[in-house]
Amino acid sequence: MGSRPFAVGVGLALFAAGASLPVAAQLPLASIKSSGQTVTPVFEGWYRSPDGTFSLSFGYFNRNADEVLQIPIGPDNFIEPGNQNQGQPTEFQPRRHWGVFAVKVPADFGLKEVVWTLKSRGRTFAIPGSLQPNWQIDALEGEAGSGNTPPVLKFSDRGPEGGGPFGVTGAPLTTPVAASLSIVVWASDDGRASGSVGTAGKSAEPVTLTWFKHQGPGKVAFSPPSSKVDAAGGQATTSASFSEPGDYIVRVRANDASGVANAGHAQCCWTNGFVRITVTP
Repeated sequence: MGSRPFAVGVGLALFAAGASLPVAAQLPLASIKSSGQTVTPVFEGWYRSPDGTFSLSFGYFNRNADEVLQIPIGPDNFIEPGNQNQGQPTEFQPRRHWGVFAVKVPADFGLKEVVWTLKSRGRTFAIPGSLQPNWQIDALEGEAGSGNTPPVLKFSDRGPEGGGPFGVTGAPLTTPVAASLSIVVWASDDGRASGSVGTAGKSAEPVTLTWFKHQGPGKVAFSPPSSKVDAAGGQATTSASFSEPGDYIVRVRANDASGVANAGHAQCCWTNGFVRITVTP
């Protein structure tokens, strides 16, 4: 299933809290305004991990063209059952963002559901994620026709690697507020997205790395906010500075040669990396 996310964003029912009928929500086909609009969660689909567990991939649609929304973990932004905080974002960039995190569930999860609820501007939207067969993301095992798989990320030269929406999480870091914290990430790709595979199966087209604040109380500035790494393997460094003390998660998204614009309908083609950062006064 390499082309499901557009259908998800348009057609998957969004349920009002305490109601049995789907909300007639503003959907992605509605006109975009600069600000003042809501954000809704989206279930992208699921995939099987090598250890037998499953990952439920979620994204979101911020209907604003310019306004960034902040919704802290709590009664307006929670996942159930279990801990309210299961890795979902608290900062929502404008427009549609695909597969920004995933919730891992056990091999015996069966027909149960994980529900992500967001409340914004007086509206409540809840989206269930489940292991329904028609929502399986099989493109992570090799996109049909090309065999393309997501880039691989790691946060140390010999550290653990990860690919796809669940991705990989680096070791936690600590920095003072307003200081410049260097974050290093390693990336590589199979090169199949460009159709120009070179030596050792690697492409001449680079991997694009883009940084986001994922969770946290203040603003985060990245320098540079985006960079490129040779698909054969390489490393990139960004400097992050934080406006307020507190606990943060930053996310790096790695896109292969298919490009950022294809992230939504080519689930083969990007990987998330996460770093937890404690910012001291």
